[in-house]
Amino acid sequence: MRFGIFYEHQLPRPWGPGDELKLFQNALDQVELGDRLGIDNAWEVEHHFLEEYSHSSAPEVFLAACSQRTKRIRLGHGITLMPPNYNHPARVAERIATLDLVSNGRVEWGTGESSALLELGGYRVPVEQKRNQWLEAVEQCANMMAMDPYPGFKGEYFEMPCRNVVPKPVQRPHPPLWVACSNRETIKLAARLGIGALTFAFVDPREAKQWVDDYYRIFKKECVPIGHAVNPNICMVSSFSVHRDAAEARRRGLEGFRFFGYALGHHYGFGEHTPGRTNIWDAFQKAQAAAGENAPGGTGGEGGIGTPEHLRNHLRGFVESGVDQVAFIQQGGKNKHEHICEALELFATDVMPEFKEREAEREKKKAEELAPYVEKAMARKKRMPALADADIPKVVALGRQIAERARAAGQEPPQAQRRGSAQWADAQRKVEAQEKK
Repeated sequence: MRFGIFYEHQLPRPWGPGDELKLFQNALDQVELGDRLGIDNAWEVEHHFLEEYSHSSAPEVFLAACSQRTKRIRLGHGITLMPPNYNHPARVAERIATLDLVSNGRVEWGTGESSALLELGGYRVPVEQKRNQWLEAVEQCANMMAMDPYPGFKGEYFEMPCRNVVPKPVQRPHPPLWVACSNRETIKLAARLGIGALTFAFVDPREAKQWVDDYYRIFKKECVPIGHAVNPNICMVSSFSVHRDAAEARRRGLEGFRFFGYALGHHYGFGEHTPGRTNIWDAFQKAQAAAGENAPGGTGGEGGIGTPEHLRNHLRGFVESGVDQVAFIQQGGKNKHEHICEALELFATDVMPEFKEREAEREKKKAEELAPYVEKAMARKKRMPALADADIPKVVALGRQIAERARAAGQEPPQAQRRGSAQWADAQRKVEAQEKK
């Protein structure tokens, strides 16, 4: 099994000067530590306007910073919001490729659409269109990274002319593609499209097995890839707080994990939010006191909180269920930086070795088993036709157009068009005239 650390950049109120600076710097230190310890992935979300729950609105910047402080840990967008009002597909392609280059080919390209009205409404993404916008944008963004040039596209939600989108990523045709999944239906969609499932539902290993079985059954029989390569993988999130004393593990991590769930529900499920004024932490404290021992958590949620032996048993269940990766929610609520680092170090020494020693063998066996199904899936893919060289449209520079219009009207080109580039323009005209002959 592989392991990841997952970041929302949570910052409960009250906020003091320098709190966001400390939050981000601590997270960078944690990713650097995770790299040294042998953690496989660092996942970073993209959210907008979700106060307290997530202050991660520019994951490409954070992950780029991580890339320069690490050597081997893979850097995952968990996820990039794909509807074009959030991010134009060409800008996503450019940023993903650039991050892949500066990280020397360590990017995982997670995608999603969001279900929070604060960000959907803030960027004017219609709720009823968000799934179809995601589908259109993901497919075209993959085409942009894989094709040279990109032929252009006129769709329902965005359009652009033929352009060669550069740079191209290290991982060709594009980095491994994922989608955020919160229920079994999205898991099935991921399998049909041949992309990895980043599951953000806290399920126990028994339920996880049903999700895994659904995914690989559909992948083998029905997959038609949306990208230019498939990524059959399932990553599930888990709570995380490890200490040799079980009570101390709960004291350090349980409230933060419960706040994670409460703030998620506030923004996505039951809440009412006044931007800049609602205090989610205070509301959580009152709700937690009212719930007492019945505060949400329980089986499948709190399984990653406890002693090393407790965590080993929790993870063994996921291994038996066929899960490929578990990503830990360690940065939640007001969990302390030093406690997170101590827990990661204890996990790396006392728990992780058991699951690492068989990982290469597991991945080899899985690749061999899936190879014929991958071949059939790629054969079913409907590819965007490439343009013949003669059909690639030429784009005349704006300055040249202005100068030519001026000459056609019997006028001298504007001074700005003559200065600096006039000699090159004259030389180019001579070359073009000779080629026409």
